[in-house]
Amino acid sequence: MASSEEDSTVEEKENNKKSISPFARTWLIFYNIAMTAGWLVLAIAMIRFYMGKGTHKGLYRSIQKTLKCFQTFALLELVHCLIGIVHTSMLVTGVQVSSRIFMVWFITQSIKQIQNEESVIVFLFVWTVTEITRYSFYTFNLLNHLPYFIKWARYNLFIILYPVGAAGELLTIYAALPYVQKTGMYSLRLPNKYNVSFDYYYFLLIVMASYIPLFPQLYFHMLRQRRKVLHGEVVVEKDD
Repeated sequence: MASSEEDSTVEEKENNKKSISPFARTWLIFYNIAMTAGWLVLAIAMIRFYMGKGTHKGLYRSIQKTLKCFQTFALLELVHCLIGIVHTSMLVTGVQVSSRIFMVWFITQSIKQIQNEESVIVFLFVWTVTEITRYSFYTFNLLNHLPYFIKWARYNLFIILYPVGAAGELLTIYAALPYVQKTGMYSLRLPNKYNVSFDYYYFLLIVMASYIPLFPQLYFHMLRQRRKVLHGEVVVEKDD
């Protein structure tokens, strides 16, 4: 999914800060500063490429190493949840991080023919803005000095960026389908010694279909969090 928004609100973050050790807090500050810097480097590289070349073609190839590095580094967020230094949903974090890594490694990186698609630039732009905002939000919050404009950006920009990013991801997967079907990449055909089959083409169709139930849930959850954080509304979450 386009967004990497977790369940925690500002109030919950405050409680989390009080419950973790000074070492863990120092590590989280370092981690979030590093990730903010990484995505800023990525943003600058994208702007410089476009200003120099005047086209998006070749942009992905020019920034792919930085993208793969920092997006894969985000796997540490699962470790943070697992060891309890960040009190967010392991399931939600796992889905969000794995979906990003899937888009990078198993779609865009694996299928070079789609790297110049406009949809790739769309979701890269959304990811970059989202992550710079998100990690800077966490950094300043951990430092007990959260500027309002970062808080405002965190809970407002997603309204537009989230659906645009999801559209970019879906269009990119759609563009990959003909190449996957033609090459049979990542597919396992019968007969084989394992006596199992896997068709990556149909797997991608399932992934695209999964956006239908998942996207509205995550999007409206963030809208509820926005009302709670920015407007002080009491939001009652329904148990599933």
